[in-house]
Amino acid sequence: MTILLLSGSPSTPSRSSRLLHHVGDKLKELGYHTQSLNVKDLPAQALLHADFAHPELIAAKQKLAQAKAIVIATPIYKAAYSGLLKTFLDILPQDGLHGKLVLPLATGGSQSHLLALDYALRPVLAALAADHVLTSVYATDAQVNWSEQDGLQIDPSIIRRLQYGVNQLAARLISLREPAISSMPDRCSA
Repeated sequence: MTILLLSGSPSTPSRSSRLLHHVGDKLKELGYHTQSLNVKDLPAQALLHADFAHPELIAAKQKLAQAKAIVIATPIYKAAYSGLLKTFLDILPQDGLHGKLVLPLATGGSQSHLLALDYALRPVLAALAADHVLTSVYATDAQVNWSEQDGLQIDPSIIRRLQYGVNQLAARLISLREPAISSMPDRCSA
């Protein structure tokens, strides 16, 4: 079962992509296979012109289609997810997330944009027919820091929320693998 790590950040490295890779590492520790897709690596011209026949866009959509779950990470700009992520979501078919579990992650300059995930991104994910959008995780720039010396430093409150998201995603994936238990009693002949 594959989980797609979808980065909607226009820059690399970025705080949102670092959170995404942190979650990816936690999922790998649980035995899940992950694949990465950085929207910024897709051809800009093809994205902007919605060139549905472009081989790289076809390959990206196939990668998404093959995943059972998607962890989406984006920076928040002016109370909305990145325009880069928007262009990618725009090329998906109307039911492009059907059958998918989605864990949204975002970073922003302040707590003022905390609800951008719920008011901007969540409705789009629902419109694309995501089966379930899990509780999102939002972190401010001050809560996610990187240095060559210390590596990634994440505020403990964000680490707890990320771990909760990973646990929630893993529990949903496990429940999808378990066969439904019949509520019918066994019919034994006496």
